Amino acid sequence: MQLAPKPPVPPVRREPVASQETPQAPKLEVLERQKFRSKDSSVADRTFRIAVIGCALALMAIVGVVLFELIAQSRLSMFKFGFKFLTTTIWDPVEENFGALTFIYGTIVSSLLAIIIAVPLSVGTALFLTELCPRRLRPILSLLVELLAAIPSVIYGLWGIFVLAPFLRRYVEPFLGKYFGWTGLFTGPKYGFGMLAAGIILAIMILPIVCSITREVIIAVPRPQREAALALGATKWEMLRVAVLRNARAGMLGAIILGLGRAFGETMAVTMVIGNRPEIAKSLFAPGYSLASVVANEFTEAVGNLYLSSLMECALVLFAITLVVNALAGLLVWSITRGMPSRAIA
Repeated sequence: MQLAPKPPVPPVRREPVASQETPQAPKLEVLERQKFRSKDSSVADRTFRIAVIGCALALMAIVGVVLFELIAQSRLSMFKFGFKFLTTTIWDPVEENFGALTFIYGTIVSSLLAIIIAVPLSVGTALFLTELCPRRLRPILSLLVELLAAIPSVIYGLWGIFVLAPFLRRYVEPFLGKYFGWTGLFTGPKYGFGMLAAGIILAIMILPIVCSITREVIIAVPRPQREAALALGATKWEMLRVAVLRNARAGMLGAIILGLGRAFGETMAVTMVIGNRPEIAKSLFAPGYSLASVVANEFTEAVGNLYLSSLMECALVLFAITLVVNALAGLLVWSITRGMPSRAIA
C-alpha cells in the first residue's frame, strides 16, 4: 500500500530583523547644558550649606560672647567674695558687702509658684480647645490666649499694682491666712505686694506659652489612638488620660520648662509687684527680690566697680540657673522618650 505524498511545507517567511543600532551620542550642546546645570546646583547646595552652618555658628557665638562678657565683668566680684557670694544674704552697697542668696531664693520661689499655678490652667485650657470646645468658639478662645502673650510686661506690672495687689490684700490674703495660715506659707502682714503677687503675675505671663505648645502636642497625637481607647469602652476622661496625655507628656514637659525659663528671666512685671526687699521669708505674703529685678533696679545706681561687678555676677548666676534648668529638662525628656517610638513622641 502506497502512502500519499505529504503536502509541501510552505517556506517560513522571515521578517527582516531591524538592526539594533547604538543610540547616537548626545550633542555637544546638551552635554554642555547638563554640565552647567550640575555646576549651578552644586554651587547652590554649597551656598545653602555654608549659610545654614553660618547661622548655627552665629547662634553659638552670641551665647559664647554673652557668657564671656558676663564672666569678664563679674571677675572682680568673684575674686573678692568667691563661693560665699552664693551663700550670703547680705546686700550692702555702702560697705561693699554683697551676697546673692536672697535674690536666688526670690527667683526660684516666684518661678516655681508661677509653674504650680500656670500648669493646671494651661493643660486644662489646651484640652478644652482641642477636645471639647465647639468649633465656632475655638478660634475666639485661641486668639484670646495668644493675645495674652502679646501684652507688654509693663502692662502686666501696672495691672498688678492697681488691680491684683488690692484684690489680694482685701480678699485673697485674708482668706488664705484664716484657713491655711497653719502651714506657715500664709502668715504675716497682708501688703498685697510680695511673692504671691509675683507668682500670679508670672503664671499669667507664661500661661500662653505653655498652653500653645501643649495644644500643638495634643493635636499631634494620632486620632486612631483616641478612637481605639473609646472603642475599648474608655470614658472621655480615661481616653484623654491614657491615649492623649500619656503620649503627649514629653512635649508637655518641654512646654513647662520653656515657661519656667520665661519666668526666670522676667523682669519688669515682677519688679513692680514683688516688693523689692532683700530678705528670705517663709510666708508668700512677704516681699522678696529676684535676680532680674535687682539688676534692673540697681544697675544705674552702681557707682563702684565692685558694686557693678556684683550685679554682673547676679546676671551670670541667672544665666547659669537657666542653663542648668534647660539641661535638666533635656535630660528628663530623654529619660521619658528613649523607650518610646518616634511616632508617639510627636
